Parts: sequence; structure tokens; C-alpha cells
Amino acid sequence: MHLKGTLPILILQVLERGPSHGYAIAQDIKQRSKGVLDFREGTLYPALHSQEAKGFIEASQRVEQGRTRRYYQLTQKGRKALAKEKREWQESSNAINLILGEALGHG
Repeated sequence: MHLKGTLPILILQVLERGPSHGYAIAQDIKQRSKGVLDFREGTLYPALHSQEAKGFIEASQRVEQGRTRRYYQLTQKGRKALAKEKREWQESSNAINLILGEALGHG
């Protein structure tokens, strides 16, 4: 399952906990969503590159078990963007829940 437009904020949220590489970011999202959100490389890496181009994350190379990995970390600009996105997400989800609650007879 992919909720359109959610991957960028999820990437920033994962990286708020500390630097990570692409595969670990995807696994973190999958695990924390109990398997509901499962982003593949073809979706994940373009989103990482987009966030890097915006200055929200920065990448560095690390050698791990003889393999070079690209690690990403949140920038100060990324922290501000994450805070803004979280506020907007909360407002939007509250509004949607109000409407769905009415539709389901709970409102």
C-alpha cells in the first residue's frame, strides 16, 4: 500500500531518529506500519534524491561490511520541513476523520 505523497514525510520522520541508508529506511517504514506501507526501490530512491535536492537531507558514503552504502541524514532545513508537514498532516487527517465519521454515522 502506498498513500500518495506520504513517502517524503515518512523518510524525514525515519531520519529524525538518526542517519540511515535506503534499504533500512524502507524496512523501518514497513516495520513501523506493521507491513501496511511497503515502498520498493523504484519509489524510495527517487524520493530520497528529491529530498536531497530540496536540501532536506544530505548523503554521505560509508563502508559497511566491505560494501559502500549511501547514508542519509536530516538537515536543519529538513527538520523544519518535517515539523510543518506533521502539522499539515494532522490538520488534514482530523478533517478527513470528521467527514468519514459523519459518513459512517459516527459524527
